[in-house]
Amino acid sequence: MLVFANTDIGMSRNMNQDYYYISNQDDDLSIFILADGMGGYNGGEIASKIAVESARKYIEEKADDLQNNEKKIIDVLKSATAYANNTVYEISKENKNLEEMGTTLEICLIYNKKVYISHIGDSRVYSIIGEKIERLTTDHSYVEKLVKDGTITREEAENHPKKHVLIKALGCVPEIEPDIIERKFEKNEILVICSDGLTNMLKDDKIRDVVINNIEDPEKELIKEANLAGGYDNITAIIIRQ
Repeated sequence: MLVFANTDIGMSRNMNQDYYYISNQDDDLSIFILADGMGGYNGGEIASKIAVESARKYIEEKADDLQNNEKKIIDVLKSATAYANNTVYEISKENKNLEEMGTTLEICLIYNKKVYISHIGDSRVYSIIGEKIERLTTDHSYVEKLVKDGTITREEAENHPKKHVLIKALGCVPEIEPDIIERKFEKNEILVICSDGLTNMLKDDKIRDVVINNIEDPEKELIKEANLAGGYDNITAIIIRQ
């Protein structure tokens, strides 16, 4: 398994509120976590780091108990998300300057040729197999709900004025339910975990083309292309090749 990852402040922001973590690839259980924070002052930067580090710590403490126990992996994934949510939420209540902070959170565990994902917010996880790119996660956003309800088309959603409004984010409420995805990690499959600083700049097909045409540094090329397209937000990309 080959892993590439990078983050960039982009062309318009004065602070990077994205944060990510990648575990040691020599371990049986591989851990990938990405968060895109939001909030006034430096709240987004703090929320994303707290969420990632809290989830990482929780999973690593439970890692030895997960061997060959698929149900427990999902339970730990849910509990790690809940723990991260509670940690961000409690800290936001203790400090007035941080009371509006929150974050997206993608946790991806790979174990025994299977992928387990916990998803909250509008960061995304993609699968690329051959020439096909598939979005594995569904954005927890206002415009995604409008598309689902049939109120607007997918094309109209691309430039909707409320495109950035989330209907679910980690750390904003005491309890939260993530989307859980469980699937086989196919031979020659590529996973892309990314923040919306990438997906708002590049369409899915462009992300696919950049990844499959850049063997050595796909994450750097994705960031470069997103910045060339405007780079209006922080950009983070993790690429995992089976």
